[in-house]
Amino acid sequence: MVLRRLNCFVLAFSLTVVLTLPALGFSQTSAGKSGPAPAAAKKAAAKKPGGAAGAKGAPKAAPGKAKDEAIIHIIHEVSPEQVQATIEKLVSFGTRSTLSVNNPGAATSDKGIVAARNWIKAEFERYSAACGGCLEVKTDTFVLQPKSRIPQPTALQNVYAILRGTDPAQSKRIFLVTGHYDSRNSDNDNTTDPAPGANDDGSGTAVSLECARVLSKHRFPATIIFLTVSGEEQGLDGSTHFAKMAKAEGWQLEGVLNNDIVGGNRTPGDTLQNRSWVRVFSEGIPVAATEAEQRVIRAVGGENDSASRQIARYVADVNRTYDSFGKFTPKLIFRRDRYLRGGDHTAFNEQGFAAVRFTEYREDFNHQHQTPRVKNGVEYGDWPKFVDFEYVANVARLNAATLASLASAPSAPKAKLLTKELENDSKIEWDAVPGAVAYDILWRKTTDPDFLEENVTRFTDTKVDLQESKDNVIFGVRAVGAKGQRSLVMIPGPERGPVPAASPTPTPQADKK
Repeated sequence: MVLRRLNCFVLAFSLTVVLTLPALGFSQTSAGKSGPAPAAAKKAAAKKPGGAAGAKGAPKAAPGKAKDEAIIHIIHEVSPEQVQATIEKLVSFGTRSTLSVNNPGAATSDKGIVAARNWIKAEFERYSAACGGCLEVKTDTFVLQPKSRIPQPTALQNVYAILRGTDPAQSKRIFLVTGHYDSRNSDNDNTTDPAPGANDDGSGTAVSLECARVLSKHRFPATIIFLTVSGEEQGLDGSTHFAKMAKAEGWQLEGVLNNDIVGGNRTPGDTLQNRSWVRVFSEGIPVAATEAEQRVIRAVGGENDSASRQIARYVADVNRTYDSFGKFTPKLIFRRDRYLRGGDHTAFNEQGFAAVRFTEYREDFNHQHQTPRVKNGVEYGDWPKFVDFEYVANVARLNAATLASLASAPSAPKAKLLTKELENDSKIEWDAVPGAVAYDILWRKTTDPDFLEENVTRFTDTKVDLQESKDNVIFGVRAVGAKGQRSLVMIPGPERGPVPAASPTPTPQADKK
């Protein structure tokens, strides 16, 4: 967790944020002529969203959520003991300061960040060997020149593993889970004293590794990347480099799950911690949107429907679908991040990618960015004894189930809301999606935070004419696969001119050395 020394008032009111319309959760489609539906069909339509004219066959209420037995198995495979072993191993490197790469003998030492990243790479390779080489283990290495918190040229390395999708048509779609493996103590430039980083962010690194261990035993149509980055504590440097690489190479990166400080702090005497909640932060108006795109967002009331927010809602939907989590549940926070703090998801947001952040419900700042010591009876330091390993395992379960659901589902349909005529009906059209057997139309009040299951109707056509006025509600469209897998929700954008040409979507390339 990088410390952002920003004025709280400025931070709260200066999120002039930006992203392309598809990443907003909206579709922008080309103008086309669409005549009114036949009067007889309109009469047959329901008087609330869900009834439709112009759809093939009678619309029907969406069936109950389908549970995937493979995902149930994945949830149960996550091991708190493995999570604990990972975090304790990371702490054993003494410090994982990004700057410790410049320490004398760092390349061969069993302490410091070089030893830590070598071990992470070996773990990915071990998981790959267990699945017959199913993981492509890679590194992304680069040199940062001196800047704030980087006093001299410093080599950084991101370590990641790719589980390629099995469907040639779907494998270009990528979902990613990440945590930062670097740590720090009270002094950014102190590269020798302990910086255990058990919670910040050994816990998030453990989530990435555990997801890789468990999900590598399964296969999915789309691609999943398990990432661990460095340089977070110096300014999101590792994730910024990786996100820029993904953008430059045209990756079809559809969702990023960032885990940072997910240890479920166990400070003795802390009665306010809630071990049943993990916060999921998501941006509203995207930080990468152009001024023109922001005008559209404001005009249609889409401030609460960015692509990142749809990822957050998807996490909550996965949690509701599977009862294997017990009382553990995500608490959606409709804000990009906490006050005075930032995280690696923001680096992806800034490059136009949908990304969210998982963080424990209540943090203890005596166990973050602190040189271990006892002062006035208070113990400082980010040690494993303050981490709840079962809590971290629950976070890993939710991440793994979300990744598996996303990578198994069809892609979200590109949808448009026809706004060329003054009329009270709502006409929605969308492109057919490969692998989809049906489509859900969802609606909610403009004041509601999420779509409710009772406000979902399923269709097999790719257009509907609803008698509910588009002025009064927010509509969403999602694709449904043959086994009930559901895509992310796409908010149909107003019909406004031609669609931009699709950009190439190559998949991750060789190591960046």
